[in-house]
Amino acid sequence: MMDELELLKKDWQKKGNDLPKLSYQDIEKMIWKKSSSIVKWILIISILEFSVPHLLYFLPGMQDNLDVYDKLGIKNLSTCLWIVGYGITFYFIFLFYKRYREISTLDNAKNLMEKIIRTRKTVKYYIIFGLSFLFLTCLMFIVAIYLNDHILEVFPTDDSSISEEKFKSVMLWAMSIFSVVFIAIMGGIYFLLYGFLLRKLTKNYKELKQLEV
Repeated sequence: MMDELELLKKDWQKKGNDLPKLSYQDIEKMIWKKSSSIVKWILIISILEFSVPHLLYFLPGMQDNLDVYDKLGIKNLSTCLWIVGYGITFYFIFLFYKRYREISTLDNAKNLMEKIIRTRKTVKYYIIFGLSFLFLTCLMFIVAIYLNDHILEVFPTDDSSISEEKFKSVMLWAMSIFSVVFIAIMGGIYFLLYGFLLRKLTKNYKELKQLEV
């Protein structure tokens, strides 16, 4: 079923003397409202994406898992990495809020198109940052496992026959495969959620461009 915006656009393109003079403004206002709603969802998703995983820290046994950082000797490095990551993430959330405030102001079509372009760029940079941060985190673990000479003490196993060298090799392969799969899944989620919203923004941009023509 054709949505209200498409119906308005079709009516606006019809020829005739009875064409309402405000049809152009009505279509422009609807595109503005839809764009504002999309950017609001981008902001909401980014906040949820940051806050929900941190709720896992309150689960029983999570503190024991965090001790792995210390056992691998990467506690200080991981702390610095996460502080930088938090700072950049908060900056992007602030940018999304700023883009939302900008695009929520009713403006002419040209300015709205420029705001849509800025929002699309911000989201793309955020996706690149998110995947890059995951890659660096996984790489840090892989390098830490490779450099650790007592990996069996970090990850105790019931198999007493396995050697330190063989266990390290297994852990390196397991961590490498996990990293590739995890980053691929997160990349898919990023492109599914943010990609869907960006496509809708792109559609609005094209609608505005047609109106300008």
